[in-house]
Amino acid sequence: MTALTKAPRTPGAPAPEDERLLRPSLLRRLMGRPELGAVVGAAAVFVFFSLAADSFLRASSLSTVLYASSIFGIMAVPVALLMIGGEFDLSTGVMVTSSALISSMFSYQMTANVWVGVGVSLLATLAIGVFNGVLLVRTKLPSFIITLGTFLMLTGLNLGSTKLISGTVSTKSIADMEGFDSAKALFASHLSLGDVDIQVTVLWWAALVAVATWILLRTRVGNWIFASGGGADAARAVGVPVSKTKIGLYMGVAFCAWIAGQHLLFSYDTVQSGEGVGNEFLYIIAAVIGGCLMTGGYGSAIGSAVGAFIFGMTNKGIVYAEWESDWFKFFLGAMLLLATLLNAWVRKRAEASR
Repeated sequence: MTALTKAPRTPGAPAPEDERLLRPSLLRRLMGRPELGAVVGAAAVFVFFSLAADSFLRASSLSTVLYASSIFGIMAVPVALLMIGGEFDLSTGVMVTSSALISSMFSYQMTANVWVGVGVSLLATLAIGVFNGVLLVRTKLPSFIITLGTFLMLTGLNLGSTKLISGTVSTKSIADMEGFDSAKALFASHLSLGDVDIQVTVLWWAALVAVATWILLRTRVGNWIFASGGGADAARAVGVPVSKTKIGLYMGVAFCAWIAGQHLLFSYDTVQSGEGVGNEFLYIIAAVIGGCLMTGGYGSAIGSAVGAFIFGMTNKGIVYAEWESDWFKFFLGAMLLLATLLNAWVRKRAEASR
């Protein structure tokens, strides 16, 4: 019988280093970042449209691209966190419209200061998020089914209640009501930095990305989110409050839907009740392009921002290149597939190098 023995160390030779104490190289750390594929894709899209459209690099064009990116980026951030937590929300698109409709109709019908309507809208929208989260954890049904039901209910409620109260499919203008100007300054204003016109939604977007990144990387809640998405049963076994975490994530989605809804209202004074249908897929696409896995437990808020920026560049780049807008969804679908394949490859390389 032979025994495995540890080879003696040569006298005077340096002691072998513990692999656990070695600091990974910069390249290895970059390869492990979920947004790496999105950054590479964003650079490729930027170069492509810079060559395809002469006007793409103008300051005014950059303003337009940033605005288009922020509109979807505001919602892509909480959707990304929700996907990292292992869930979906198909009601996000119409929830934005619901938030705007509640604020507008309450203010108009009650002849109140528009800030009252904004406050009521916040409470009502958060209640929708709580409804989705509680129903998910109580029934154990897939989030796809629950939020699909919420999507259908909100779609019908938006249209039916608007027709019932306003007599048409759109709300009445609230532009002349008290508090409108101050609310517009918060949700739909803009500022100029040289030749670049920055919409306030870009600032909201940047703030949300910063807060979400801090939560994911610097707080215990961030660990709970990753653990809940990586394996809910295992997370519960080590004391993670999975149910509360998921309800909180749905409330985060609702809060951002409220912000986006108020921008929609105060940008145009009125709201069309049928808006928002289909946007939920664009939010998910931005998160997936940014590195979030459909299976949960992996992704980043920064990646969702890069994914939304790719969306904005493609959306407006096609216009600046003077192509048919029908090509937009083709490019979006192609980018989704390529980004998913690239993200999967990057993740495998990162895991193999550990």
